[in-house]
Amino acid sequence: MNVDVSRDVSLDVISRLEVISLGCRLNLSESEALRGMFSANAGGEPLIIVNSCAVTAEALRQTRQAIRRARRAQPLARLLVTGCAAEVDRESLAAMPEVDGLVANATKLDARSWNLPATRAPAIRPTGHTRAFVGVQTGCDHACSFCVIPQGRGPSRSRPIADITAEIAALSAEGVAEAVLTGVDLTSWGQDLPAQNGQAPRLGALVSAILAACPSLPRLRLSSLDGVEIDGELLGLITAEPRVMPHIHLSLQHGADLILKRMKRRHLRHHAVTLAETLRASRPEVALGADLIAGFPTETAAHHAENLSLIGALNLVQAHIFPFSARANTPAARMPQHSPAIIAARAAELRAAAATQRQLWLQGLIGTPLTVLAERDGTGHAENFARVRLPEGTAAGSLITVIPTRIIEGMLA
Repeated sequence: MNVDVSRDVSLDVISRLEVISLGCRLNLSESEALRGMFSANAGGEPLIIVNSCAVTAEALRQTRQAIRRARRAQPLARLLVTGCAAEVDRESLAAMPEVDGLVANATKLDARSWNLPATRAPAIRPTGHTRAFVGVQTGCDHACSFCVIPQGRGPSRSRPIADITAEIAALSAEGVAEAVLTGVDLTSWGQDLPAQNGQAPRLGALVSAILAACPSLPRLRLSSLDGVEIDGELLGLITAEPRVMPHIHLSLQHGADLILKRMKRRHLRHHAVTLAETLRASRPEVALGADLIAGFPTETAAHHAENLSLIGALNLVQAHIFPFSARANTPAARMPQHSPAIIAARAAELRAAAATQRQLWLQGLIGTPLTVLAERDGTGHAENFARVRLPEGTAAGSLITVIPTRIIEGMLA
């Protein structure tokens, strides 16, 4: 589950096009590309595209809910579904009366899949924000026992460096001050590209290339990383390069070694602890977040306690807690399952522990000067991704120094 998940549904209307994006940041990036692809097609029929998510059963439920809501809002529009759910739950979605058709996830950025001219490449469009998500990789070659994402995305595929740097340069020219690199398995970027000096390029090489090619870009942020795949060059950039933001979200999933092995993860607890120590030794301000799964099959109370303790051991200031959700055709679905009540209770304990840790972190930032990138909603994010309420009238896109004095509704102010 090396996916950085947002539970919000993003809506945008361009002329007669509506794109509904659910799930991960890669989906958000791809939805922007779809809007760009259709931007010159203003005269076509009303069209709704649902860019779906299937990472959990709840994500599938939200996808169906979004489809029904969109159909009620626009009964005469053509409604097409793409994204991971269109692969994982294809028959069920195709049978929904609200759905007019499905587009394969692997080809959704190919104009021909939408009956557009083959030359209509995804255009670079301003995102409406001062931060932009840039998809650099999709798919996954790993086989975590709980995950359906390889079924929805296929094998790992990387974009070439030149394409990525050109996109980020164009976004920077449009006023975007922070680019966020996204992917299904971001740290596997480059493994399928031609070898350089006898070996495949690694993510560190891409980050170095972006920084060199886009000197006017103030900020580069990385989305979810697999800690054991962080290469030496990338580690050096995270710890020493000021334009690489000191905010790392790790795909951990659990804090107990036996459960990690049953998940078929590629790391153990001590790897995460050592990485956290290494990062903070060189860059103490680094903020760590992580994905954690509650109630994995065979998880005992002792395993759950190890999962809980990882939050404090790593000082995780942002945690995405996923109640375990059995996914069809995965090994974990065939393991002995916990009751929904146990899963919910353990997820609640993890969320409470994470909220306590985050509150302590925010309190520790009071009185500390923070450089904040202003968004259009009157808030912004500091380099460590702490959200900050800004003074009224702060210009969107500006980088300002703020010294917070209090916490309001989970935000510094």
